[in-house]
Amino acid sequence: MHRRKRCYGYIKGCCKACERRCEYGIQSIEQYVVCSSGYEKEIFKAVEQLSYRPNLLAKGLKQGKRRTLGVVVPSVNLSIFGEIVQGIEMQAGNRGYSLMICLTKDAPDIEAECLNRLRNGLVDGILIASTGQNTRLIRDIKANGVAVVQLVRNQDRKFSSVEADCFSCGYEAAKYLYKKGCTKIGFINGSTEFTPYAERYRGYHKAMKELSLKEYQVESGLPRGNYFKDGYKGVERLKEAFDDVDGIMVAADMQGIGVLRALKESGKKVPEEVKVISLTGHAIGGMLETAMTSMELPGREMGQRAADMILEDIEAADDEKPSVQHMVFGTKLIERETT
Repeated sequence: MHRRKRCYGYIKGCCKACERRCEYGIQSIEQYVVCSSGYEKEIFKAVEQLSYRPNLLAKGLKQGKRRTLGVVVPSVNLSIFGEIVQGIEMQAGNRGYSLMICLTKDAPDIEAECLNRLRNGLVDGILIASTGQNTRLIRDIKANGVAVVQLVRNQDRKFSSVEADCFSCGYEAAKYLYKKGCTKIGFINGSTEFTPYAERYRGYHKAMKELSLKEYQVESGLPRGNYFKDGYKGVERLKEAFDDVDGIMVAADMQGIGVLRALKESGKKVPEEVKVISLTGHAIGGMLETAMTSMELPGREMGQRAADMILEDIEAADDEKPSVQHMVFGTKLIERETT
């Protein structure tokens, strides 16, 4: 006797005995057709031998989902975003989702092109490190049922975000260099039109004011510029502000590499004469000939939490959507040879 019930072991053509006896015919696992109990063991044995896996995409399409997430970031090369994307991929993969990754180089027009491409039914949700120049477009995408979570940069409080405590990062780094004996502390930053760079500067500014020290920020073209060149040239600009700079904060490790090259060429010893600290630590900082002290973010964990956040939104019923939430991660000081 046949009956219909949920079955994850029924595969077309895997069991001839079932095929002969099943009046419904052999169809697919998703139709939940199962034969009498006498043949269930044979079916599941075939499942194991064939290493069958349910077709999650087909299942998702039936539910109106693509089981795909879009990730829109400036770059994944030697940056915190590379680690964040790894965390997203790990968590999303565990839940049966794949990724479509778009790299914007922080150009608003490229970002808009990526968003328009993704919104056309390709993804269930978008995780984005936004330039802040396409807010209306992102809001429109969200209004049309695509989940949105911001990465690192909280450019719009209307969307959930996973971000870094950049203010504390800048503040603590400046205080750390002062404790190390530095009194002429310069900051080679990125463009303050982007929230993380603006917040790091605010932290630096507050620390320098509390310490009654002169401040000098070199605002480079980052994140659109060349990290190495910005760091290298930034040293010359700091020398214009200080007779003898003894502490340098940089926004990212690649800037720090440029700084170390410039200091070496000018005959300055690190850390004896000048101490250097990066505010966005990356694994590369610890691999240098003179390993760089840095404020490090838990990039993979941030990516995992961002994936959890967006999947909660995607999989919730329309009347049970989670409220907007902002998860803030602190940085950890890793002392190495440059301080």
